Amino acid sequence: MSNTIEITNDGQFQDLITKKDAVLVLNFWATWAEPCQQMNEVATELAGKFSSLQFVKIEAENFPDISEEFEIAAVPTFIILKGGKTVERIEGAKAAELTNAVAKHAKGVSSNKSSSLTENDVKPAKDLNTRLKSLIESAPVMVFIKGTPQQPRCGFTRQLIDILGEQKIKYSSFNILVDEDVRQGLKAYSNWPTFPQMYVNGELIGGLDIVKELVSSGELKEMIEEGN
Repeated sequence: MSNTIEITNDGQFQDLITKKDAVLVLNFWATWAEPCQQMNEVATELAGKFSSLQFVKIEAENFPDISEEFEIAAVPTFIILKGGKTVERIEGAKAAELTNAVAKHAKGVSSNKSSSLTENDVKPAKDLNTRLKSLIESAPVMVFIKGTPQQPRCGFTRQLIDILGEQKIKYSSFNILVDEDVRQGLKAYSNWPTFPQMYVNGELIGGLDIVKELVSSGELKEMIEEGN
């Protein structure tokens, strides 16, 4: 069963918030607001990662009573409810802030569960550097970007994705907007302060400008072929 629900009537919402042991992530959004489209994607990725929480999409203007109850003045607004009470409120397109809040409250839910723990819940947390190394080496060409290849969230990411497509280079990607630990950790791990970042065979190549230079010189494809 999916842990994301889109509200279709007020009664459905009232049923959800009466579940005292549930932690709900309320996503107040509107179709006309572009930041909402971006944050909806972030919320979808978080829902997949934190299955112990219930994510609830509420189209704010269609449910004025619910919006008024939670004092929604602008969208996107995310509210985390625990036992029916507000424990966190994030206003605006703040992906990192939402990610941190969701991760924090998911930990509490996981620690309270016994019979329904997933494999990921019972594994000890990896040392961050070990995790970063594992991510970097998870594919011959790995890029850490803002957003996804389908929905890039900055101009530099969009340019990099276009270049990789034009060069017909196969790659895997990681959206740093949904994981603040990875975002900040990589800056120190690779001593490279900006994104996107591109790695080939576990080694940092650099950012967009360096990738452009390597494409122009033909060195990028040589590097990739050498590792295969």
